Amino acid sequence: MTERQMNRICVFCGTNPGSRPEYGAAARQLGKVLAEQGIELVYGGASVGIMGELADSVHEHGGHVTGIIPQQLVEKEAAHTGIPNLIVVASMHQRKSQMADLSDGFIALPGGIGTLEGFFEILTWAQLGIHAKPSGILNVEGYFDGLTGFLDHAVREGFLTPEHRHAIIVESDALQLLQRMQAYAPPAGEKLMGRTHR
Repeated sequence: MTERQMNRICVFCGTNPGSRPEYGAAARQLGKVLAEQGIELVYGGASVGIMGELADSVHEHGGHVTGIIPQQLVEKEAAHTGIPNLIVVASMHQRKSQMADLSDGFIALPGGIGTLEGFFEILTWAQLGIHAKPSGILNVEGYFDGLTGFLDHAVREGFLTPEHRHAIIVESDALQLLQRMQAYAPPAGEKLMGRTHR
């Protein structure tokens, strides 16, 4: 199996630190692994919460960081002025579209509704055949157990195919997650619809 080229990975995660120190530690570990693997980070551009921990870690370990943030969230989410490439866009849709276009894969770290919304839009685009990039969940301290349980329930109830469920890579270790993403092959028979149909 040929290894997929991963130059940049988009990470969706919270602008809050969460209630456990393990969340920030996992973000910092992922940042370290990305930098060591020579993979650039694309993320939401904030300096706070585990989003900030992740960006700082990539930067501190010599990696490259691109943050993309809508103008209306520059103050609310505390835009990260300490990273080399901060792109301010006009809207949330433009933010997600640009993050998707720049990235070769997608990871969800713990976060709230915004994290899930961004990640699930990417999963929807994959299901529709708009892209064939890998998507993974870094399941820190079982944070996503309820979500993965729901996805299994959706398969049992006939609303999600087993193929699309298994295309969502879930690991608790950052390096193992990246390795599985590099080995990812999209579900067979998917016809790519193309960028303009998003």
